[in-house]
Amino acid sequence: MAYSDDSVMAKLSALNETQESIVTVAQWIMFHRRHAERTVRCWFQRLKDSGTSKRLNLIYLANEVAQQSKARRKNDFLVAFSPIIAEATTIAYRGATKEVQLKLRHVVEVWRQRQIFELPIQEAMEARIAELDKSRLSGKKPLFGGSLGGGSFESVPPEIQPLVPLQATLSKLAPNKASSIAAANSQFDKLHDPSTQAPTPPVHAAQLSGLLKSLASAEGAVAESIKARQALIQTLENLLDKNRNIFNTEQSQQQELTSRKAITEAQKREVEDGIMRGLAEESNAGDGNPNSVEGDDSQRPPEPERPAIEGLSPPSADALTPTGTPPPSSSAATTAATSTLPGLSAEPAHLEPPSVPAIPAPTAVLAADEFLASLNIPPRPTTTTTTTSLAGMVAINGAGTKKRKLNNDPVDEFASLGSADALDGLDADVVEFLRQDSGNYQ
Repeated sequence: MAYSDDSVMAKLSALNETQESIVTVAQWIMFHRRHAERTVRCWFQRLKDSGTSKRLNLIYLANEVAQQSKARRKNDFLVAFSPIIAEATTIAYRGATKEVQLKLRHVVEVWRQRQIFELPIQEAMEARIAELDKSRLSGKKPLFGGSLGGGSFESVPPEIQPLVPLQATLSKLAPNKASSIAAANSQFDKLHDPSTQAPTPPVHAAQLSGLLKSLASAEGAVAESIKARQALIQTLENLLDKNRNIFNTEQSQQQELTSRKAITEAQKREVEDGIMRGLAEESNAGDGNPNSVEGDDSQRPPEPERPAIEGLSPPSADALTPTGTPPPSSSAATTAATSTLPGLSAEPAHLEPPSVPAIPAPTAVLAADEFLASLNIPPRPTTTTTTTSLAGMVAINGAGTKKRKLNNDPVDEFASLGSADALDGLDADVVEFLRQDSGNYQ
């Protein structure tokens, strides 16, 4: 079959997942390696138009062609695949099932182990696959629909939102730029390798034409990256200038607030000191001592000296005798009273007897006294004990009672009887009683 774009599309459409089909189409493609760029462009277009399962078959075909070219040291297809292989792998990986994604990751890992492509191209493929995995786990779209941290675009602060699309654009351009640069440099080194046999002029012209296209493609990828990075840098500088101005303003505000805080603290201390002074003055005014200052011992007046304590002196007898108490009737009572009080003289005090109300005598004694008084006869003598007790009673209760001096001598007491005429008018039994009674005292 003659080579054409239609024949390439027909071969790619008939491709299936079997090893035989993949090897057959790979041999036909390698046979027409002179048209490597055209074949790779057709392959890439078919990959974008196919479904998930068909894309995996196309990746298997590219793997077979690339490894055979590497083994035979024919780099035509390696150079042709280098600018687009990262993006093609990303298209096949995105939206695929977990099983297909595992197979694709296995192919990429084989390429790394066998060093099929240049290291920058290999790293670009792995970075894109990792980005897809991260966006799939977070449930957000990685480009323009998500933030740098994998969150939603709306959750990013407004000041940083202009940076998100610019950084996403750079991330998208980085793999294509790296692969284009690697392909162009590889093709350039191969064409100018002194050890390589010089091709025929027509072939050399074709190689130079392909190198020019690779260099132009790499140059365009770098120019796009530079443009996107300049926009990002400009946005960052604007954001930096804005934040620097805000920073200077905040510094001025901080200094002003610090100064006002110091002024306010000084005013607060002054007010508190005034309150304390007012309380101290009120306290001093309440104590009646305006000169004293609370808490200042140096301004307090000296305290007066304590008075001398005098020794205890015994009280006088008058102070110890209650009002209305009669004086003692004998020297023994006086001695007993003075002996109980230290410091008093043993001499009896000559005091006037106080007047106290009389205590009535027994009824029988009073009747006898009245009777004898009517006869002008002294009171009837009694025993010494009776007379003494009556005398003491009279001495104690003598106020308002007639004092009488009793003589213990019966002759003196009845001497006033005189003659017997005093007994005239009395009954015989009374006279007899009186005579017998008087005979007891003789």
